Amino acid sequence: MASDKPALAVVGGTGTLGSGLAKRWAAAGYPVIIGSRDAGKAEAAARTLAAGAGAPAPRGASNQDAAKAGEVVILTVPWSNHAPILAEIKAHVAGKIVVDATVPLVPPKVARVQLPAETSAALAAQQRLGDQARVVAAFHNVAAHKLQLDQPIDCDVLVCGDDPKDRAVAVALAQAAGLRGVHAGPLANAVAAEALTSVLIGINRTYKVDGAGIRITGIGKD
Repeated sequence: MASDKPALAVVGGTGTLGSGLAKRWAAAGYPVIIGSRDAGKAEAAARTLAAGAGAPAPRGASNQDAAKAGEVVILTVPWSNHAPILAEIKAHVAGKIVVDATVPLVPPKVARVQLPAETSAALAAQQRLGDQARVVAAFHNVAAHKLQLDQPIDCDVLVCGDDPKDRAVAVALAQAAGLRGVHAGPLANAVAAEALTSVLIGINRTYKVDGAGIRITGIGKD
């Protein structure tokens, strides 16, 4: 990485989750590249973001070009598009950390845990990208629309990955987005974080709340 604030490629960055994370990272001074299958749409989304002091203006690109330019690649795409977009970016992520925020939701029963054959979206990503990319799973349980707001979010981020140093990168990105990242063990543990999203959707419906989150107790305060 060229600096303590690596260039971030947010693949699928025009959606609610990706654009919300990109907004917060750009404001925190990270170089941000928005990726989309429609480069024009990505460019339009990038123009809505304000860069923090000393950071370059956010820019938009195709998913492939964004993944090529980014030092860390963040995948914020629906499960239905997960496999084809991984195929698009595979050639451009060798040697890089890929932070996968994908949840294997299967409409219409999105409040029911429905795990893929690979056990989790993150493990599916690692299989599809191969050993040259280092997949870390994070940002599953934060309400995407809350990232668009200019206020703190009462939610922890479970970060799973096989290398603690790679997890630390995602933990730092969570902090930059106004969240607390928590080391949650190897990539295999991502199944728990992904499954929790369906549980939280059900909690939102039952208790009529606007985006329930999680807090891990006993490890100190922010």
